[in-house]
Amino acid sequence: MTSAAKKIVSYLLKAGILIVAAWFIYRQFSKKNNDLKEFEHLASHLSVTKVVATMALVVLLMFVNWFLEALKWRYVTKTLIDITLWEAVEAVFCGLTWAVTTPNRVGEYGGRVMFLPNRKRIPGIFAMSVGSFSQGTVTNVLGALSIIWFVTNYIHTSSWVPTGIMILGVILAAGQLIIYFHISWVVSLFDSVPFIKKYHRFFAIMGQYKTHELLKTMSFSVARYATFSLQYFLVFEMLIPQIPVFSMFMMLMLFFLISSIVPSLDLFDIGVRGFTASHLFIYITDQKFAIIAGVSSIWLINLFIPAILGSLFVFKLKFFDRNA
Repeated sequence: MTSAAKKIVSYLLKAGILIVAAWFIYRQFSKKNNDLKEFEHLASHLSVTKVVATMALVVLLMFVNWFLEALKWRYVTKTLIDITLWEAVEAVFCGLTWAVTTPNRVGEYGGRVMFLPNRKRIPGIFAMSVGSFSQGTVTNVLGALSIIWFVTNYIHTSSWVPTGIMILGVILAAGQLIIYFHISWVVSLFDSVPFIKKYHRFFAIMGQYKTHELLKTMSFSVARYATFSLQYFLVFEMLIPQIPVFSMFMMLMLFFLISSIVPSLDLFDIGVRGFTASHLFIYITDQKFAIIAGVSSIWLINLFIPAILGSLFVFKLKFFDRNA
């Protein structure tokens, strides 16, 4: 392919990404959403000062959340290439623009690694998978604790099922922690498969992380988890001040776990999350619409504002001409 053809294809790809992302975002905001209308109704009965202050803080925490993710992305890729903090921020936000158009946000991988040199992109996917695995581990371990709490408090039966669920939750959480801190086992597993082994140079990076590096990566994930948990606390405290705080956090941990398991497309994730939250939080509050509205507003702030901002960085992508 000639240099001129590469430039044309590159511009067409960038324009295509922006058009598709813009269409998805427009569809989400243009359709009538009863949950958000309910949020407006609830907010109209609250102090304007409190609503503005709370939502401003939630937006600020959104930036903190993705800044922490940028720090994690920079850290897990340091064995591949030394990128600046700003480059990491660009990659994270651009990845979110790609994410809104793909199932389970798989496009986020492509959006990020396109900021890396050509020869580092495939290894970059495996580096990102380590960061994602750390986030998933935090979600699953805390989720397992919330399952034990939920079963203990709300499943009243003599059946062996609740006990079995608790035991299974503990085993899965412990197993994920063990695998995370021995992630080199995954590399060994790949190497045992002849067809996959020939691509060792791509996935070998997963076995290069030392225990202290995995701990630091997980610390970023824990910080992110605490950040978006605080967002939910602030909004729920504003809308439902009588909600029990401890029970709310435990239910949030269960909500995050279920949301991470259910496959979805980010465009329609607002409905999935609203449905999940309304059926979980009914155990601790009867304010169903407040829960749905709160979850919906945080989802929009945490995903679509970054996706819109990320579109500013799409034209900085270089599909063909990044040197190794």
